[in-house]
Formats: sequence, structure tokens, C-alpha cells
Amino acid sequence: MRIRLYTDGGARGNPGIAGAGVHIVDENGTLIEDVVKPLGIATNNEAEYRAVIIGLEKIIERFGTEAGELSVELNLDSELVGKQLLGSYKVKEPRLKPLYEQARAGMEHFASVRITLIPREQNKEADRLSNLAMDQVI
Repeated sequence: MRIRLYTDGGARGNPGIAGAGVHIVDENGTLIEDVVKPLGIATNNEAEYRAVIIGLEKIIERFGTEAGELSVELNLDSELVGKQLLGSYKVKEPRLKPLYEQARAGMEHFASVRITLIPREQNKEADRLSNLAMDQVI
């Protein structure tokens, strides 16, 4: 089974009020779960990583031991995070290294993970959810 995971994180200010949005659908586009997660104060890149981590964790929670049989298509619009996860860019920022390691560890729970950098226009639902999350931060 293939799962499509769309993630987006954002911060109003950098660092600033941050939130993560996660949109998970099956291979037919049927909604599995949407996540709105306020993150407090974080940088934009930290929020982007947290969204990826949250999305991977939600799939693991939902599918349990069957997660190891899933193919996950991770779609995100953050060039930095996407290219770091693909190994094209090094992770130089000390604050991002543990988040990178956590995301890579989460990816190992699945049969395969394909990372796709998509234009912002194709990530509207995850963006909407991340903005809802930022609206919830007090």
C-alpha cells in the first residue's frame, strides 16, 4: 500500500510563532488523517522538520506493525529540508541536526520512502493546516 504524506511547517517571524500541518491520504487520495500541531516558538526550518516527523509518526501510529510494509510518498515544499533528507545538502545548523536524525529514523520504519519536492501550489492543504496551527499558538 502506498501512502501520500504532505507536510508543511511555518513560523511567523524567524524564530516566531510556529505550527505544523500534515495531510495524509492513501493511494486513491482518500483522507486518512489531517494534523494541526501548534509548535510554540521555532524557526521555519525547525517547523518544516517537525511537520515531517509528526507525519511519519502518525502513519506509524495508525498502521502499527503493518507500517513496515508501506511505501510512503513524502511531499514537501521546503527545498532545504527536502534536499537535506535526500542527502543533497549537508545539515550544518546545530538546531536542525537532531530533527534531521529523528526524521531519518522515522523513515526507516517503512518499506520505502520517496521524497518529492513539490511547488507550494501543490501543498495547499498542508499549508492551510500549518496556518491553522500557528493561529492556535498563544
